[in-house]
Amino acid sequence: MALPALRGTLRGVVFDMDGTLTIPVIDFPALYRAVLGSRHQPSSDKAIDILHEIEQWSPEEQQRAYATIAEYEKEGLDKLQFMPGAKELCDFIDEKKLKRGLITRNVKAAVDYFHARFEKPHFSPALSREFRPYKPNPAPLLHICSAWGVSPHEVLMVGDHPKDDIVCGNKAGTATCLLDQDDKYIVSHLSLLQRPTFKVRSLAEVLTLLQEKFDLKSGPETETTTTP
Repeated sequence: MALPALRGTLRGVVFDMDGTLTIPVIDFPALYRAVLGSRHQPSSDKAIDILHEIEQWSPEEQQRAYATIAEYEKEGLDKLQFMPGAKELCDFIDEKKLKRGLITRNVKAAVDYFHARFEKPHFSPALSREFRPYKPNPAPLLHICSAWGVSPHEVLMVGDHPKDDIVCGNKAGTATCLLDQDDKYIVSHLSLLQRPTFKVRSLAEVLTLLQEKFDLKSGPETETTTTP
C-alpha cells in the first residue's frame, strides 16, 4: 500500500455499506438484466447508474423496477457477511472517539438489518437511498459533515466504487479511500473525480492509514477566538 505524504486532522469517517462494510453478494449483472430488460447493454453495466435511469421511467415502470431490486437486495441480506476487519476498524474509531457515519444506495430496511447484526453502536447519521439526492451527489456526505459540525476536509470517505463513493467524497471536499480488494483499479486510469486520496486492499489497511496518516481528533471543530 503506497501512502501519500499527508497528515491532516481527522474527526470522522464515513463508510459505504455494500462491498465496504459487508462482503458483496448481490449478482449485479443479473439485477441489471432483470430491471433494464431490453434497455440492458451488457458492455455498459458499469456505466449506467441504474437508480438514475429508473427515475426517468413512468411511475408504473418505477414500481416494478424497485420491486425487482428489492428482491435482489433481500437475497443479499439473507447472505449478509461482514467484511473482514470491519468490527476491529470500528472499535478503533470508537476508541479514538471519532465520529463514524454511513451512506448507502441500499434501502433503510437494509441499514436497519445491518445495524441489528453488526452488534456495535450504530453509524450516525446512516443515510440510505431514501435520502435524496444519493451518491455520487455530495449532498448526503455534506449533510453528515453538517450534522457532525465538522469541515469536510476533516472527514474521510471510504468506499469500494470510484464512480459513487470516491466521486461523492471528492465533490464534497473530503479525503477519500478506495477499498480495492482485487486491485481492479489503476488510479492513474481513473477520471480526476474518481481518483482517491488513498487506495487500500483491506479494512485493516484503513486502520493503519488512520494511525499513520492523520491527526485524530474527537468532537466538532472549535473556532479560536481572541480577546480584544
